[in-house]
Amino acid sequence: MGNVVAAAIAFVGTHFLLSHPLRAPLARRIGDKGFLGLYSLVALITLIWLALAYRAAPESTPLWPVGDILWAIGTILMLLAAILFMGSLVRNPALPEAKTDTVPEARGVFAITRHPMMWSFAIWGMVHILVFPDPANIVLALSIIILALLGARLQDRKKEALQPDFWREWERRTSFWPFAAVASGRAKIGKIGGHALGGGTVVWLAATWAHIPLSGWPAGIWRWIG
Repeated sequence: MGNVVAAAIAFVGTHFLLSHPLRAPLARRIGDKGFLGLYSLVALITLIWLALAYRAAPESTPLWPVGDILWAIGTILMLLAAILFMGSLVRNPALPEAKTDTVPEARGVFAITRHPMMWSFAIWGMVHILVFPDPANIVLALSIIILALLGARLQDRKKEALQPDFWREWERRTSFWPFAAVASGRAKIGKIGGHALGGGTVVWLAATWAHIPLSGWPAGIWRWIG
């Protein structure tokens, strides 16, 4: 477990160090391409370390019993996560390649949260803690949750500095927390979109089915089908 914790701290810590305080000085010293190469190498090494440490961790008794109710909750949440992820790939002003000066109306997954991709990763982590409460798995999933949600917060700060007028207006129309803008009347979900609903459903079905050959036990609706 100590190795899993150390690897998780290294994976998350180096990501934030290289993404924020160390990015500018390193880019000045080794150039943008050099920095990207260093960042990718460190991320790959720490990710491999975390994966190997997780696989080598001894089996432990689950911290709480997991029955059909928790599995049903997790299955629904994973569908939401898949829809958020697929919806985030289209017309997302937070993506690096997004070039627009016009602040869009928050619709679909962006009405739910302005960080649908990050929340999809966070929900993935929460669900995996919920249905597989093994200590090593909790450390792994928590690292993903922290990386996603703290990363989203830091992304807001960065965007506020780079695009103050655009991003502050986008923040006014949206919310960090899922459904908060909808609940306050600042956004309306409206049409989700086929790429989010259809694509998310396909990803959800495929990813949950993949647990059978990869881990040896069914997840999602496959627990009750076949």
